[in-house]
Amino acid sequence: MALFKLTVNNRAYQADVERDTPLLWVLRDHLGLVGTKYGCGIAQCGACTVHLDGKAVRSCVLPVSAIGKAKVTTIEGLSEKGDHPVQAAWDEVDVAQCGYCQAGQIMTAAALLKEKPKPTDEEILNTMSRNLCRCGTYHRIREAVKVAATKSN
Repeated sequence: MALFKLTVNNRAYQADVERDTPLLWVLRDHLGLVGTKYGCGIAQCGACTVHLDGKAVRSCVLPVSAIGKAKVTTIEGLSEKGDHPVQAAWDEVDVAQCGYCQAGQIMTAAALLKEKPKPTDEEILNTMSRNLCRCGTYHRIREAVKVAATKSN
């Protein structure tokens, strides 16, 4: 085991885990941040999406040893009051059904809007199609990203 110093949601943490432990399990099992979900374990569904220095990454396949000094942001750290423009748009459009994929969807959308504040429909489709939704709310997800783009700076 090794002791890893992590910055997650602007807070310092330490985790004594094996080097190859996926970030997802460090977040959930060692730090108690359970908003990030396990979906597939092979980086195909997007439920485990977090930000690493602002970029969307799949935490289920990212070993904690690869984090280094990068800053991790989870759904819990996206905004203090749950009022990030993407979260507000998700509520406004009433996206969630079962809600299981929503943290990963929101984190993916937030990273997209940070990189491209006014994405085209094609950019939204291409980016968001990498996240799976068991309930098939894809139309509402795309609509919420468009709404969030109008709320962002």
